[in-house]
Amino acid sequence: MQTNWDDLRIFLAVARDNSLSGAGKRLRLDPATVGRRIQKLEAALQTVLFTKSPQGYALSETGQALLVRAEQAETAMRAAVAVLQEQSDRLSGQIRIGAPDGAANYLLPQVCAAILKENPDLEIQIVALPRVFNLSRREADMAIAVSAPTAGRLIVQKITDYKLHLAVSRDYIRDNGAIRSVADLARHNVVGYIADMIFDRELDYLEEIGLTKVPLASNSVSVQLNLIRQGGGVGVVHDFALSAAPEVARILTDEVSLTRVFYLIRHEDDRRNARLRRFADRLCNGLRAEVARLEALT
Repeated sequence: MQTNWDDLRIFLAVARDNSLSGAGKRLRLDPATVGRRIQKLEAALQTVLFTKSPQGYALSETGQALLVRAEQAETAMRAAVAVLQEQSDRLSGQIRIGAPDGAANYLLPQVCAAILKENPDLEIQIVALPRVFNLSRREADMAIAVSAPTAGRLIVQKITDYKLHLAVSRDYIRDNGAIRSVADLARHNVVGYIADMIFDRELDYLEEIGLTKVPLASNSVSVQLNLIRQGGGVGVVHDFALSAAPEVARILTDEVSLTRVFYLIRHEDDRRNARLRRFADRLCNGLRAEVARLEALT
């Protein structure tokens, strides 16, 4: 006669609790039901598994032999369930993320690499463009933005705050002298965005500081940082990017400290898409942790 896992599960509960009532509590079954199931199992196996005593239900010699096999089956069952749960929790298929190049260059590589390590069947595409993505046209499955959209059928989720400060290379300071105040910036080269290519007002840092003349400009955050690294001038830099440029240091941190927000944007039609929702959760958690880690290094 073959026994099933449910038979063994009840047998193990009685063997471990030495009582029908204890096993019933463990299994959330009525003790009488547990007793009937044990009697049925003994009848099917044509043997006695327990002997009743004042101390409760004690295993017979045959019961002791079955206990060893049942525990082996339990271990195998738990291992199988763990594998199935792990496989069912893994993500697969292609997911495309649109992102401004600051996040794309200094945050997404390490975060997405970690997600891919956990989900080897996944294909992640990072589209780094300094502009707003059109999710309605399916340019991407989701996008990171620096301001929350107010129109369109979109799911908007705040990811995290992040900090920016003025920064300059040590070579530039050596060649051009210390910058001790915001007023001093007027006599120094400034690196920043191309004014008519700023795609979001949240990125107009220099206007907020009161700087309008930008001798070295780019629509790319990574290009701006490289200009600063090469001694081109002083500019606003993401704190999370500074670890990639050890020759660059923050300045005037008490006078100029900016805070911005990253948002994750998805199309409303994807609200019920469990796959994208799970990926979005992993992405947001990873980005929060990575921003916190990198900012702590500054």
